[in-house]
This record gives sequence, structure tokens and C-alpha cells, in this order.
Amino acid sequence: MRTPLRIAMWSGPRNISTAMMRAWENRGDTAVIDEPFYAHYLQATGVNHPGREEVLKSQSTDAAEVAAMLIGPIPNGKPIWYQKHMTQHMLTHMPLDWLEQVTNCFLIRDPESVVASFTIQRPDAVAWELGFEQQARLFDHVCDKLGHAPPVIDADDVLKNPRSVLSALCARLGIPFTDRMLHWPPGPRDSDGVWAPHWYAAVERSTGFGPYRPRRITLTDFQRKLVDECRRYYEKLAGHNVAVS
Repeated sequence: MRTPLRIAMWSGPRNISTAMMRAWENRGDTAVIDEPFYAHYLQATGVNHPGREEVLKSQSTDAAEVAAMLIGPIPNGKPIWYQKHMTQHMLTHMPLDWLEQVTNCFLIRDPESVVASFTIQRPDAVAWELGFEQQARLFDHVCDKLGHAPPVIDADDVLKNPRSVLSALCARLGIPFTDRMLHWPPGPRDSDGVWAPHWYAAVERSTGFGPYRPRRITLTDFQRKLVDECRRYYEKLAGHNVAVS
């Protein structure tokens, strides 16, 4: 097994990112961290999210300090560190040199599903809030440094066959897959961000990945415009999906 291993998993909002964090934490050999750049993002953008003040108090707002921490010692002496990141938190002024010292992976989701879900709470959302363009920018940066594409997985594929997709991902990362990644105890975690009460109710009730349920999505003209703005970024990464490569 290739260790120590620091996995930076890059996802946009309204994905299965927290369930993925549960899966990795349940391995037993893996420490996790939940959206470490969230406080910096809130401070730098001034956006008003639920629990904003609590988030600002719970984390460093210094992006360089956070980056240094993420490439430092792995908590609790674990051999693997799973870092759950939101792509929209990575603003253009933030340094990316630390990415060369972690193993970057990308979790994608079809923009129709993301837009339909995200605009329930943010009916006037703009494309940058969805993180697709930022995800593509990070992907290009990592590709340039590696000389090849990093691992990409799609949320729909995980829900359809979590064992197959997580096994393929682990193989790419040079570590063994374990069935412990498929199920976990319900309830909150000490590793959850302080924002969990606002966002994690469904995950706290879960004991594994929910079943894949295809659904008919009807979008307004406004929502369709958002999807069109994001589609090319999604398709760029989808071409490197480990489930179909």
C-alpha cells in the first residue's frame, strides 16, 4: 500500500461528497477533513451561508495556513488522509502549489441534477456557485503537473455500483478496497464541519450510499441556461471517468 497518502477529492455542491467522506472514514485506516477552505471562502466572498459566523470561528481563514496544514502530518497517525474539498471554495487568488504534494481526485455530477437541486435553495444562483468551471481549472492544473489525467468518478456511477467504482478508484490510488467503504453507522461525526446541522440531515440518517433513482428533471429556461454554462466543463472531466476507462 502506498502511504502516506493524502487524497484531495474535488467536488462541486449538491453531490455525494459527504457520503464519500463517510465511506473513507469508515475504512479505519483513514483520517478525514471536511471542507477546510470554507471559512476562507466565506470571508473572501462575503457570501451569507447558514451558520456563517460559526464556520468563520471554526477554521483558519488564511488559505496559505490551511494549505500548509493539508500537506503536514496526517491526524491520529493514520496512513491515509481523505480531504473533502469544494471546488467553488478555490478562488482565483489562492495558490495551488500545494496540490503537487497531495493525490488529487475529482467527483463529478451531471449539471442537470446539480442545478435542479441547488436552485431549490438558491433560485437566483449564478454559474460560478456550482463549481464546474473551477473544477475544470483545477483538473487542468493537475493534468499539467502530472502529465496525465488524475482519477475522475461520477456520482451516478457510484450510486449504481459503489463496490465497482470505489474498487477502481482504490486501484488507481494503489491501496486495497475494503467492504467497510460501503456501509457506515448512522449519526453525526466529530469530523463533520460545524455547518453539518444545516446540510447533513440526510447523510446522518444514512447507513450507506443511497440507491440510484433516475428521475425526470424538468428545468425552467433559467435553469437550462445554467446547465448550458456548466455542461462543457462536466463533459471535459467525464471523458476521464475511471468507471468507463
